[in-house]
Amino acid sequence: MAGRVAGKVVLVTGAGGGLGRGFCTMLAAEGAIIVATDRDAGAAEAVAEETGGMAFALDVTDEDGWARCIAMVGERFGRLDGLVNNAGIAMLKSIEETSLEDWRLTMGVNLDGVFLGCKHAIALMKTTGGSIVNMSSVSGIIGGHNLAAYNASKGGVRLLTKSVALHCARMGYGIRCNSVHPSFVETPMVEAMVAATEDAERARQRLVRQVPLGRIATPADIAPLVVYLLSDESRFVTGSEMVVDGGVTAT
Repeated sequence: MAGRVAGKVVLVTGAGGGLGRGFCTMLAAEGAIIVATDRDAGAAEAVAEETGGMAFALDVTDEDGWARCIAMVGERFGRLDGLVNNAGIAMLKSIEETSLEDWRLTMGVNLDGVFLGCKHAIALMKTTGGSIVNMSSVSGIIGGHNLAAYNASKGGVRLLTKSVALHCARMGYGIRCNSVHPSFVETPMVEAMVAATEDAERARQRLVRQVPLGRIATPADIAPLVVYLLSDESRFVTGSEMVVDGGVTAT
């Protein structure tokens, strides 16, 4: 039986590890043709080899890099059916602890990267239609005392997604755009955040206690939602914020 995204060309940023790798694995299992991108060329190539796709070394803050990547996809496949703007960083810092350099770095990767991905992907997607999935966070909906830049960047992704969705609908491009809002996920980024605290185990348990379902998510908990949003099953879903957080935002 054909997969849920069989034959669809899907580009994933930050594909080299964590959520991105999980997305690529599940999408490939459902029949997608994967374009794995990452700042770490070797990591992108490893995922491409595992999934039978192709790799591209991409810094999501580099507009020229985006232009080259999308041009390559167009030349090779003639279309782009899906984009997952997944690359991101996080810093556990309050407003007083956050330097301007920290702020700009976080905004550059988490928000500028999504802006550039949407802008350049739409240029290729609008000829055939497609689906854009922007990875935000529960931190794009609710605040955290020590996530000043991360909160702001992920909140920006949430509303940028809605603007992109409305623009594409008005233009009749056949492109849908939705945001996904996970809570804490077992990824290298979360591990690094926990490790940066004075007591890593205590910090981890604090995260777990915030989740009503009693555990931190895994990439396999989030990937099915991304597959759904990239599939034709979600053909009437656009401009939505899809929360998958173990109940965090229900409290």
